[in-house]
Amino acid sequence: MRIPCPICGERDSREFRPKGDITYADRPAAEAGAAAWHSYLHLRDNQPGQIVEIWRHAHGCGAWISVTRNTVSHAILGAELLRDRGQDHAG
Repeated sequence: MRIPCPICGERDSREFRPKGDITYADRPAAEAGAAAWHSYLHLRDNQPGQIVEIWRHAHGCGAWISVTRNTVSHAILGAELLRDRGQDHAG
């Protein structure tokens, strides 16, 4: 799989480290109850089709990017820097 880094261009996916679905960045507050943390950590929809994920170009420029990917075909549909989405990093 090839991922288009907005800074470095298209690279092999082995240069990147996935963090998961972009909704994973929406962490509960530290004081949130056990139910909120259980839901955040363990309950995922995992629906087939198009999702937006967070990836870090770990063996490249180090940028955090959002990647739009089809979970069935693994086709990469686009990528952008997280800061361009209003996020500085992936938490």
